[in-house]
Amino acid sequence: MRGENQSSVSEFLLLGLPIWPEQQAVFFALFLGMYLITVLGNLLIILLIRLDSRLHTPMYFFLSHLAFIDVSFSSVTVPKMLMNMQTEHLSISYPGCISQMYFYILFGCVDNLLLAVMAYDRYVAICHPLYYTTIMKEDLCVLLVAGSWILSCGSALLHTLLLTQVSFCADNIIPHFFCSLPILLRLSCSNTSLNELVIYTAGAAVVIFPLTGILVSYGRIGASILKVPTTKGICKALSTCGSHLSVVSLFYGTIIALYFSPASSNSNDNDMIASLMYTVVTPMLNPFIYSLRNRDMKLALEILFRNNIVFTK
Repeated sequence: MRGENQSSVSEFLLLGLPIWPEQQAVFFALFLGMYLITVLGNLLIILLIRLDSRLHTPMYFFLSHLAFIDVSFSSVTVPKMLMNMQTEHLSISYPGCISQMYFYILFGCVDNLLLAVMAYDRYVAICHPLYYTTIMKEDLCVLLVAGSWILSCGSALLHTLLLTQVSFCADNIIPHFFCSLPILLRLSCSNTSLNELVIYTAGAAVVIFPLTGILVSYGRIGASILKVPTTKGICKALSTCGSHLSVVSLFYGTIIALYFSPASSNSNDNDMIASLMYTVVTPMLNPFIYSLRNRDMKLALEILFRNNIVFTK
């Protein structure tokens, strides 16, 4: 389509979740409660790690960054979704839509890479415990986190710059609760083959490489445990990896269940369910997983609670 036949789009309309009007109040309260739990729970984890010197280790250093990412990931989409549900003001400006898509990709990529980094940390802790402090130095930890951010920024920026090159015509209705890149490409009235190629290459690599690293790390951890199959060794490995493995299973289990199962429902509905899992459910559950399954976190929480009681008396 030629440029003179195109009309610029200044805003998009987010249709949001397919909820009946009489159910809006119930779902608004539900998602607002889940979002508040996500923010407060993850900020509590960051606070505990900063205040308790016993938690100043590589594992909790990575966990504090993961908690920050969970808060940020939810904050990109959920507040706008809640505002739309309450006010029924469905429009979002073109710059706002592009920005939302950028940060959604950014935090999603960092989340993937951090899970892989944490799996490597657990591999070193179990398979090479004597060299753990030598290998997982502060410089390496900072480098791994910084590398995750740099790669994620590059990936998100690449998708965003390519999207700004495509044109949008009359259709500006997004059947989703946030600006999803695949849906925006479907709304475009120009050639998006390059964008789709980047999604299937650079985008897929951000998921496949971290997942491969996680599987290799836990494969070696499993092989190490089998060499000394004692009850004590298995319990120690589970206490060390249990929380992270639970988060990984929840995160990638959603992908496998929704995208690799036989398509029995609309693909857009599947995408919305998956997005809700990533941005609402998983970030909300992570604080519970790491606090309830982690002895150090529970101890730090008890100390903080006791100190607050002492100071308030």
